[in-house]
Amino acid sequence: MSGYFQELYDGGKSLLVGMGITFKYMLQPVVTMQYPRQSVKMTPRYRGHIELVADEEGNNKCIVCGMCQRNCPSGCISLAGEKPEGSKKKVLTQYQLDFTTCSLCGSCVEGCPTDALDFSKEYNLAGLTRQEYIFDLLKRFEERKR
Repeated sequence: MSGYFQELYDGGKSLLVGMGITFKYMLQPVVTMQYPRQSVKMTPRYRGHIELVADEEGNNKCIVCGMCQRNCPSGCISLAGEKPEGSKKKVLTQYQLDFTTCSLCGSCVEGCPTDALDFSKEYNLAGLTRQEYIFDLLKRFEERKR
């Protein structure tokens, strides 16, 4: 019979301890962010997918040297360019990033001789198919420029 009362005592004690903790935290300010209505402020060092950087005139800095493509250990970058008639430099015509295989290592950003690549601050990527994560960075650059 004494074991029965001991269990009642222990159960009541643990209930009161738990309720004390609950009341203590109930009176403190809320630290949970209400996600869809509030968003997280990204730190300056956040590394999302890569994006093209504009020069002073608003054009992309890429000279189509292919160093980013060669430095990528994942092989997720493909780019193409053409040399317009009468021009000395190549012009970027296609820059695709397969973000499904990107490891975010930063080798492409570090290896770019003209600093034409930087990390994006975009963090809330959601999609239903793999094709939604194959980014045309040149097209995204042109849309961002407008």
